[in-house]
Amino acid sequence: MSSFDRREFVKVTGGLGVAGLTGLAGCSGGPSGDGGSETTSSKTTTGGGSEASAHVGLVYGTGGTGDGSFNDQAKQGIEKAVQELGISYQSAEPDEVAQFSNYQQQFAGSTDPNYDLVSCIGYLQADALSETASQYPDQQFQIVDSTVEGDNVASYVFQEHEGSFLVGVLAGMLTTQSFSAGAGSTQSDSTNVGFIGGVEGELIGKFEAGYKAGVKHANDNVDVQTSYVGSFNDPSGGKEAALAMYNSGADVVYHAAGNTGTGVFQAAQQKGRFAVGVDRDQSLTKPSYADVILASMVKRVDTAVYECVKNVVNGNFNGGTSTTLGLKDGGVSCVYGDQLGSAIPEDVKTAVADARQAIIDGEISVPSDPSSN
Repeated sequence: MSSFDRREFVKVTGGLGVAGLTGLAGCSGGPSGDGGSETTSSKTTTGGGSEASAHVGLVYGTGGTGDGSFNDQAKQGIEKAVQELGISYQSAEPDEVAQFSNYQQQFAGSTDPNYDLVSCIGYLQADALSETASQYPDQQFQIVDSTVEGDNVASYVFQEHEGSFLVGVLAGMLTTQSFSAGAGSTQSDSTNVGFIGGVEGELIGKFEAGYKAGVKHANDNVDVQTSYVGSFNDPSGGKEAALAMYNSGADVVYHAAGNTGTGVFQAAQQKGRFAVGVDRDQSLTKPSYADVILASMVKRVDTAVYECVKNVVNGNFNGGTSTTLGLKDGGVSCVYGDQLGSAIPEDVKTAVADARQAIIDGEISVPSDPSSN
C-alpha cells in the first residue's frame, strides 16, 4: 500500500478481531481498528514522507485529542517533532483502557513502516506496556506519566504536586478575599475551595496532595473539598461534581481530569465562580471558559514527547531510564489565565512566586500523597 493510501486509510468500522487488526497493520502502517468496538479512531500525519528521519506510533490516553489538556499537549509535542525534526507519525485514540494493548502491539508489529518509537501517553497504559515491551524487545517505547521497567522503554514522569502546590496557594489566598473578575466572584462568607480528579490513583493523588498542601500553606483555615468522577472523559460528571462543590461554598475548583474538566468550567460559569485548569493553558485551549479560568497548572507533556523523539532521531534513545520533570526543570508551572491573570492581586502573585522559589530551593517539601495532608 502506498504512503498516500496509508494517509487516507484512517478509519475502519466493524468488530475486527486482534488477528485481523494485526494483519491490517502491516499494510496500513499501524492501528486501523480497536479490536471490538463499533467505530475506531486512528489518525495519520506525515512529515518528510519516505525521507522521514524517524517513524513514530503514538497511542493517546483515553479521551483523545480535543481535550484542550493532556492529549492535546502530547499532540503539540509530536507536531513540533514533525516540523523541526522531519519525522512522520501515526496516532491512535483508544476509547477505553482495554484497547491500549492492541494499539501498542499493532504499532510494534508493523512492518510498513517499521516504527522507530512507539509513544504511549498516560499512566493507564503502564500495565499493557509492561507486557507489550517484553513481547517486542527490539522495539523502542516511550511512556509518559509512569515508569515501566525495561531496557527498551524510556519513561517520563512529572512533579505534578509541585505545580499543584502553586495553584493551591492561588486558590487558598483568593477564597479569603473579596475578589471579582470576568464572570466570577468569591463569596464573602466562605473560605472554601475544591479539587476534582478523573480516575483515583497514585498519579492524580499527586495533584490533589500538592493542591491541598498549597491551600493550607496560604491559609490553614481554608476547607478543601475533593471528588473523583471516575473518568477522564465525562464532562457531565465533572459538571455535576463541581456544581455540588460550588453549592457547598467553594470559590475555586481545580481539576486534574482531562476532558471531564470541561464540565468544571461549565459549572463555574453557571454559578459565577472560578476554576483552575490543568496540563495546558486552558484559558487558551478552552477560550469560551476563559472568563472563569484563573490559571492552569501546565504540565509539559509536549516536552517529554518531543525530547524522546529527538533522542531517537539522534541515536540517543534513553531506554531503561526514567526522566523526572519538575518546577526546576520547567516541567510544570502555574500559568495565569489569559483574561483573568491581570486582575489577580499582586500580593497573591508574589506569594505564588515566593512559593515556587522556595520549592526549587528545597525550603518547601511538597507532599505527593494526599493522605499526608
